[in-house]
Amino acid sequence: MRAQSSATASPRIAVGTASAENRGASFGTVQAALGVVAFSLTFPATAWGLEGFGPWSLIAVRSVLAAAVAGACLLGLRVTAPERRHWLGLAVVGAGVVLGFPLLTTLALQTSTTAHAAVVVGLLPLTTALLSALRVGTRPSRTFWFAALAGAAAVIAFTVQQSGGALTSADAYLFAALLVCAAGYTEGGRLARQMPGWQVIGWALVLCLPLTVPMAAVALSFEPVHLTAHSVTGLLWVAIGSQFLGLVVWYRGMAAIGIPKASQLQLAQPLLTLVWSVLLLGEHLPVAAPLTAAAVLVCIAVTQRARG
Repeated sequence: MRAQSSATASPRIAVGTASAENRGASFGTVQAALGVVAFSLTFPATAWGLEGFGPWSLIAVRSVLAAAVAGACLLGLRVTAPERRHWLGLAVVGAGVVLGFPLLTTLALQTSTTAHAAVVVGLLPLTTALLSALRVGTRPSRTFWFAALAGAAAVIAFTVQQSGGALTSADAYLFAALLVCAAGYTEGGRLARQMPGWQVIGWALVLCLPLTVPMAAVALSFEPVHLTAHSVTGLLWVAIGSQFLGLVVWYRGMAAIGIPKASQLQLAQPLLTLVWSVLLLGEHLPVAAPLTAAAVLVCIAVTQRARG
């Protein structure tokens, strides 16, 4: 009788465990999707912020504000400092998503439309998947590499066509932003499996304060500031929405469902940004932009299936 009870109890435990895992995966998907929505508003918010702030002021002040919010959370919850072995990874996150990506994309948006930038940055999921594969030592299939090259070719063709036959300085900034942000995403996703996701971005922001505070002071002294509803709203969103809260849910989602699946959700980001650029900024949408974005989505979807 006892053996029978034990046998009947085990399937129930297995079913309960599977159900809990499914709920965890679903919650992780929702969190990663919320991160994508937050990121899709970054370019339009940056364009608004540039209406009242210089590029260097916007970059530095957004990081300081985000670090102030993150630092208050870390202090309020009395979070202990990360272990020494995590600091190098946190430095990569800081260099990639706190400093590098905001700096390079803000400089690009001075001469590029958000629609154009959104399509170029549509390669970010692919770049993240590539770096993630290299980081964990996997060997992607030939199908993966073929789709990756096809997606890259589509984006390069779009940027060259839009710039009249040559890559512009804005495109150079955007392609560099892809690399540093993908490195930050990959390292942050890895760290989020060992510590809470909000602490990953929180400590990365705090780690950058010795650079961002002096940078903000110098930039504000040289660049004029014109406070408007748009500029203040844009600054607050890129600082709190994109730089902190968006990355909190993004890293939590990556930890729950894995970097490849989270990257697949990010396929919607370029299309969402294109919609925001039309609704919020009144930009004209070139026919090539949604077509290129759609081609990139197909290519990246193939890479995700090939990796799985």
